[in-house]
Amino acid sequence: MVKFSKELEAQLIPEWKDAFVNYWQLKKHIKKIKLARNKRPIQLNHGFGRSIVDPIRFIAMKLLSTKLFYSSNNNTNTDDDATGKVRSTSMEDASDHEVEFYQTELLQLFSEEDEVRVFFERLDEELNKVNQFYKTKESEFLERGEALNDQLQTLMDLEQILDGNRRRKLNNLPRSSSSSRRNSGFSESPLGLNDGSTEISDEIIAAFERNGVKFMNSPAAGGGAKRKKVEKQKAAMRIDIPATTPTSAISAVTSMLWEDLISNSTKQDSTAGHSINRKKIQCAEKMIRTAFVELYRGLGLLKTYSSLNMVAFTKILKKFDKVSKQQASASYLKAVKRSHFISSDKVVRLMDEVESIFTQHFANNDRKRAMKFLRPQQHKDSHLVTFFSGLFTGCFVSLFGIYIILAHLCDIFSSTTGTAYMETVYPVFSVFALLSLHMFLYGCNMMMWKNTRINYNFIFEFAPNTALKYRDAFLICTTLMTCIVGALLIHLLLTAAAISPSHVDTIPGVLLLIFIALLICPFDIFYRPTRYCFLRIMRNIICSPLYKVLMVDFFMADQLTSQIPLLRHLESTACYFLAGSFKTHQYTCKNGSLYRQFAYVISFSPYYWRAMQCARRWFDESDPNHLANMGKYVSAMVAAGARLTYATQSSGLWFGVVLVTSIVATVYQLYWDFVKDWGLLNPNSKNPWLRDDLMLKNKSFYYISIALNVVLRVAWIESITQFRINQVQTHLLDFFLASLEVIRRGHWNFYRLENEHLNNVGKFRAVKTVPLPFREMDSD
Repeated sequence: MVKFSKELEAQLIPEWKDAFVNYWQLKKHIKKIKLARNKRPIQLNHGFGRSIVDPIRFIAMKLLSTKLFYSSNNNTNTDDDATGKVRSTSMEDASDHEVEFYQTELLQLFSEEDEVRVFFERLDEELNKVNQFYKTKESEFLERGEALNDQLQTLMDLEQILDGNRRRKLNNLPRSSSSSRRNSGFSESPLGLNDGSTEISDEIIAAFERNGVKFMNSPAAGGGAKRKKVEKQKAAMRIDIPATTPTSAISAVTSMLWEDLISNSTKQDSTAGHSINRKKIQCAEKMIRTAFVELYRGLGLLKTYSSLNMVAFTKILKKFDKVSKQQASASYLKAVKRSHFISSDKVVRLMDEVESIFTQHFANNDRKRAMKFLRPQQHKDSHLVTFFSGLFTGCFVSLFGIYIILAHLCDIFSSTTGTAYMETVYPVFSVFALLSLHMFLYGCNMMMWKNTRINYNFIFEFAPNTALKYRDAFLICTTLMTCIVGALLIHLLLTAAAISPSHVDTIPGVLLLIFIALLICPFDIFYRPTRYCFLRIMRNIICSPLYKVLMVDFFMADQLTSQIPLLRHLESTACYFLAGSFKTHQYTCKNGSLYRQFAYVISFSPYYWRAMQCARRWFDESDPNHLANMGKYVSAMVAAGARLTYATQSSGLWFGVVLVTSIVATVYQLYWDFVKDWGLLNPNSKNPWLRDDLMLKNKSFYYISIALNVVLRVAWIESITQFRINQVQTHLLDFFLASLEVIRRGHWNFYRLENEHLNNVGKFRAVKTVPLPFREMDSD
């Protein structure tokens, strides 16, 4: 049987952990009560320890089994029943919200040193904490629900007017035109909105303004001569979006909604001079639908919060009864059940309303379809995935062992015969090897995040029903590595069989084409949601700073800064195949000046993209820390350029430039890693030089991680020592250093997301805030 403390820790909402009843602390108080009561008989046997208040305490504990008293500063809001008497205080705090406090009157019957008194004081504090948090979140969700109702009403009024205008236009068209339009196959949204535009009349303007949408230069804004004057102008209405991070599902359309909802008409003969862009209305509809889904999810979390805390109070009071040999739980639980977080039914009623509204307006009265949006089912872990992960792991190990033996027998890595092999085959296969290593470490990160209750799906804004799990990541990694080693083995066998090199060397290219085809495959196979999410993120990174930067965007851009060797290998591979070197088996790309110049572009690009993301975040958020972060990537760009130049111009001057720029960039990066990204090195923390909140129980892991990150950050020293034996060993050493950088990045990922999770916990952010499209009139 699982202990309730472990069950509570597994089921509680990680971002609201501090707001839950501190069940573990209350258990410690009960243990103290048990120890105190075990010591008391020993004292009495010796004739010591008796007190004149012992009879009072005995009577009080008897009363405790039948009555619990709650008092307030003003003794108001009193409820009496046959079991006990509960009194609560309603006070006005600084925010003008009613706050209810509970306090046990029996506390005055115990001394301040009595453990029972301390227990009930703590219990009252926990009850008040749970109540106040529940009220705060309940009011937030209720306000959000009212705002969404207003937004939906505006959308419905607009749809009704647009539908009427469309019908009038269709009635005026010839029958053939209207029939052809009906048969044209265009799709309608759940609210009946289609692409195109329609003219605005005073009726539309009035409908919008009734629901709080402000029109600028509207003909209905004035009367008489002023109205006639304004009628000659072209009116425009804008949809304003709050400055919050949108969800990934609507990030692609956010920039569109900054533009005018109602654009100027291009028709010269239009009397009204206004038109409505239906596509943007559809985008607004998607935003409102997503906001309803997030509201429903938040209400579900609050409902879970209420039930878990109720069970926690029940369990802890039963433990107290067992230790104290009293029956206090029944009376106290009556007070708990009368408290707001249990007695209030506003959350349940609002959930029913959201289900009804969503079913009616966004699911065509199909409740089953609506529940797929409101309660998306997460895919259960498949035993088949685990089986194939183990199978491909065994295949990879076996094939790799066979490859090492055959490569040694064929003397493929010797300085005489291995040069051509390392120049032609090595770059392609090293791309897949580094990619597989990165995927393996990402799977390890996901497993650690799950074990430490870090909600990475919420942080990255991944859909819970399609998000990749760590077992899936391991399956992709092992499958890819098995294919790579299998292709290496086939290539080696064909080379030993004296097959034409022009045919043999096409194997790496074919493998690369297959991988690209799988990546862009439009069919719903091979984790299509994950593949398309990856492509969308890469588009956002490459087009920086044009897109609004989300957490997952700059997290992926940071991964690219550790995969510069992979990008360089892709450059070598592209040059090898595009130049036709695989036909002649002569690799001459590195001798060209264009190739060397493009190497600078490849090395600069990840840092440039990341710097542009920092610039965009500074522009959106006006936080100077983003400019400081951009300076880190600029310094890394300068250091990378200096090392590339020193590789071709080994002079004392360039050695000094490389040394200075690399040291400055490394110190800058280490500071940002530890202080900003990981939140460590806090001298005032209760954990020496760490932070107050730690997800890992063993603090030594953090100190080891700091030392390991320092060692891996200074791996650039090898590039200026020019430690080279022969070309084959140089390639192997470069691959080893590139692997160390990927390992460092995978190690960095865990602590980066841990710090982000703790920031969400500190602000109790467990639900996404979706911006609403329609601006209220009083917001100006």
